[in-house]
Amino acid sequence: MKLHLHLFALLLLAQPGALYAQGSKTSSPVELARMANELKPGQWVWAPSIAPTGPIMVLVDLSAQVATVYRNGIRIGVTTVSTGKAGHETPDGVFKVNFKDANHHSNKYNNAAMPFTQRFTMDGVALHAGGLPGYPESHGCVHMPYEFARLLFGATQVGMTVIVTGKAASPSKGTSAGVMAPGAAPAGAGDSYFAPERSPAGPVSIVISRSDQAGVILRNGVEIGRTPVEIPKDVTQTAVYTMASGAVGEGIQWIRVDVPGQGDVAGKPIDPNALANFRVPDAYYAQLKGLLVPGITVLVTQAPLAVGEPGKQLAVLSGDK
Repeated sequence: MKLHLHLFALLLLAQPGALYAQGSKTSSPVELARMANELKPGQWVWAPSIAPTGPIMVLVDLSAQVATVYRNGIRIGVTTVSTGKAGHETPDGVFKVNFKDANHHSNKYNNAAMPFTQRFTMDGVALHAGGLPGYPESHGCVHMPYEFARLLFGATQVGMTVIVTGKAASPSKGTSAGVMAPGAAPAGAGDSYFAPERSPAGPVSIVISRSDQAGVILRNGVEIGRTPVEIPKDVTQTAVYTMASGAVGEGIQWIRVDVPGQGDVAGKPIDPNALANFRVPDAYYAQLKGLLVPGITVLVTQAPLAVGEPGKQLAVLSGDK
């Protein structure tokens, strides 16, 4: 996979045999796990009370035609989906929702209804309610059952992380000492800048490239800064980290999702120093640390950073097959 910077109902049915006809509410992680393994096209399970607060992440598994919703690293919902058919494939990668509209209609396909749209690419690919034949049949979007799409829409905000992959990995959760640390600029480091005024508010993403020994900071999908980054030599995997909402005294909690093809790393605990050992110049860290709050996403990749245009919206990560 060539990587480049571009930058989950609430209805219980009377008849047990029809438990999944419109989806179901569950009350425990064990029950959710059991139901999730039995889903047929159009079915879903939703148990938001398992993790009432924290940042939400959606993992779309193209091979299984299933999407899983995690809140604060805990699975709270699973649904069958229909993704893009041949010629209109849903792009794989790591994205941020950049637009929401409960009553959206397509700008490309005859004003077709796209209820509960949550767009995650700049060319219109989105999560929304749609047809669910049991196989990829959309024009690129991720179709979900109507009620599931409605519930998910009500639980999320612009900036939610969406990971689309051929085989979704389960997240790991652990404590980290921090998000990068101040230090000397790496030898041969390039120029840096920090211009938060280009996007004054919104979710923050940081993309760190090992090959470039540099990082780019985006807010609401807009590039607001770049900086040299000293990366530990043992960092060889591509992974996505999202800061969770931890209890007081727990330290900084992180959720990690590893990109497929990176070796046997799924489910392994997070190294407490995984992110704290990334070093940026002292002065730059002083500017950046105010942005490091729960919900921030950090992508660590081996791929180079494409040259972006400051002030323009980008995807976090996309894949070319």
